Amino acid sequence: MTSYFTVTRKVALGYLVIITFSLLALGYALVNLHDHNLRTQQLVGGQFRTFILLRDLRQNLLGQENLEKQLIILRDAKLLGLLERRAADLDSLLLEIKAVPQPAYLAPLPLAVEEYTAQARLLMQLFTEGEWDRAATLAKTTTTPLRSQLLVLLSDLWTQHQTVLDQDLNELSLQSTKAYRLTLFISLFGIILSAPVALTVIASIHGSVKVLQKATQDISAGKFEAPIDIRSNDEFGQLAQDFARMARKLKELEQLSLDANPLTRLPGNLAIDRELEQRIAEQRPFAHLYIDLDNFKAYSDHYGYKVGSDAINLVGNLLREAVERHGGDDDLVGHIGGDDYVVLTTPDRAETLAKDIIKTFDSHVPELYQQKDLEAGFIVGKDRDGLKRSFPLLTISIAVTLSENMVHPTPLSISLSCAKMKEHLKQLKNSNYLIDRRKQLS
Repeated sequence: MTSYFTVTRKVALGYLVIITFSLLALGYALVNLHDHNLRTQQLVGGQFRTFILLRDLRQNLLGQENLEKQLIILRDAKLLGLLERRAADLDSLLLEIKAVPQPAYLAPLPLAVEEYTAQARLLMQLFTEGEWDRAATLAKTTTTPLRSQLLVLLSDLWTQHQTVLDQDLNELSLQSTKAYRLTLFISLFGIILSAPVALTVIASIHGSVKVLQKATQDISAGKFEAPIDIRSNDEFGQLAQDFARMARKLKELEQLSLDANPLTRLPGNLAIDRELEQRIAEQRPFAHLYIDLDNFKAYSDHYGYKVGSDAINLVGNLLREAVERHGGDDDLVGHIGGDDYVVLTTPDRAETLAKDIIKTFDSHVPELYQQKDLEAGFIVGKDRDGLKRSFPLLTISIAVTLSENMVHPTPLSISLSCAKMKEHLKQLKNSNYLIDRRKQLS
């Protein structure tokens, strides 16, 4: 809501004698502030949005690359759903890129993405049909080179776009400085005739423009949460509110890029991989807990999708609570998808967390079954071959990999280590955990 005492009315009331000078200073300031506001809105709707899209596109391609490698190595059809979601996200990003007005240097991007998407769909079809060898060949000869070219293109476009964005923000800063100087000059001329009121107006304009100039520089440097301390209810205050809304919007866009699981709201594959890579780069010792439910498919088929989803959500909550009890502030609880989860913690906390997770989960198992199934100790369902057989009650398996036992840990090598331990744990009865304490070369 605009205050009655706007800059215009303050000047008009205080400078009846020198109204011409006051109105000239105010008019020039408002025109420049209005133009500044319009250009800021254009930056948010166009260039900042493009900046976010380029970053999301790169993260999506890296996620697809990781999933394709896992599929080719593990040949696990369970990963197809994740790859399909990445492909759908890529289609959505392509539509957004086309919808946002783009400069000429971004023109090659949609065509490059479409070319890659066409080959990625063919690769997805081969994965779906179980043509693993053909899929590996297509990935090696076509999709991987295309993706690499696209990532190089994105890197170049990112640099060009960052340069253009920096130039535009610098122009905004210069415009603010120019407006400030000229407004100050006209205002100082009026001070000679009416010093008290003029000093008040000048102080307000000077402080506000300086704050807005600093806000422009902060946003240019990526400091979206920097405070904008303008509390007046005039045009400057309104512009400060616009800047604050712009910063909040940029922060929201940054958070939306996290691939949180829609059911548990836990971080997904990209966030997990990013955290893994950061800890590896910083050479921080960590423990990677891979958590998997045993006999979950039979349970979900027996009781239905809704009950299965409730069980998935329950496990997510149990993991959060376990980390709150025994973990650290920088621990990560992630949801890969389905009944697979990841906890990243320090090596000294890993075993305590694994024991607590198993104990807590086993105590909740009776809540997940009907009384007759609980008394029987099993449920009857169909296996993957369509044959009826009995399945034990749900148990939980935890495969623990320690980074300090790996010379060159990578997300892929950790995933392979967990897969081997998971295969062993599946053969055991009851809930179990296994810590791989062997020294490995990768």
